[in-house]
Amino acid sequence: MEITSYFPPELMAGKVVLITGGGSGINLGIARNFAAVGAHIAICGRTQEKIDRAAAELADLGATVLAQAADVREFSQLESLLSAVRDQWGRLDVLVCGAAGNFLAPAEQLSANGFKAVVDIDLLGSFNACRAAFSLLKESRGSITFISAGQAFIPYPMQVHAGAAKAGIDNLMKNLALEWGRYGIRSNSIAPGPIEGTEGVRRLTVGGMAERFARAIPLGRYGTVDEIGHLAVFLASPLAAYITGTLIVADGGQNLLGSGLIGLMLEEGKPD
Repeated sequence: MEITSYFPPELMAGKVVLITGGGSGINLGIARNFAAVGAHIAICGRTQEKIDRAAAELADLGATVLAQAADVREFSQLESLLSAVRDQWGRLDVLVCGAAGNFLAPAEQLSANGFKAVVDIDLLGSFNACRAAFSLLKESRGSITFISAGQAFIPYPMQVHAGAAKAGIDNLMKNLALEWGRYGIRSNSIAPGPIEGTEGVRRLTVGGMAERFARAIPLGRYGTVDEIGHLAVFLASPLAAYITGTLIVADGGQNLLGSGLIGLMLEEGKPD
């Protein structure tokens, strides 16, 4: 259902939202939902062509969009991006740290460079974005939302790198909530579960596994990009004005059974 069925279309009018990794997937879905309630949108990613396509989609929704290539591992590139945000709008109200990297790899086969790459994009990149955005967020008494994952609190096979990075992100979130609360800046995390149409789900459901994997989720279905977008808008809205330092898990109950693979095995061993 469209977000404007729940929130007024002017909810975020005049507000500015920056989403790292905003060119595709969940992050682009978050951007679309902020655009639908009137926000100006800034997005970044490593490929200008990709974020230009996303910007065109957002502009079709009526949003004013700034799309600038930036590698979150490079602090100077984020400083340049935030300078452009200040020049265009003079403010920043919401930062969504969504840039991430991941792949499946057994720990004994994972290279040191592979581990470092994921930690650098996810964890270092999130800190870089927050630090670069601090002065603008302080002025607006804004909010930060991190995109975490179940790997942060449940061990998953072949995800030692992502688990370490996401656990670090959630600790970063709590520390910033503690330290920056005095400036009126709120800091929270969203941990999405399996979301249909995303690259992560496509990788996990090869070979006809999609239906069987969905049965391992207590709600019996995949989530949608818009469901995560609705949650991100709520966390940035006045409705969540007293929520900070909190991890919100939006996974249909998937992690209640442990890792998704273990849950699938349990489901397969149970008679219908």
